[in-house]
Amino acid sequence: MRVRALIRAAAAAIVLTLGVVTAVPALEVGQKAPDFTLPAAGGKTVKLSELLGKGPIVLYTFIQAFTKT
Repeated sequence: MRVRALIRAAAAAIVLTLGVVTAVPALEVGQKAPDFTLPAAGGKTVKLSELLGKGPIVLYTFIQAFTKT
């Protein structure tokens, strides 16, 4: 019984979380990205606006890099 209660609570938390998250429209070609901060190595953070102050950057995502496919 306790396991079922935990599963129900986890499912409810996921549903509530998904309900709070709103979709953000994709950027159009040439449109500037909004400023964001990401965690970096050594407990530091990296902010887009700070990187742009040093010159142009390329942000590349390789989603399958950490998957078994």
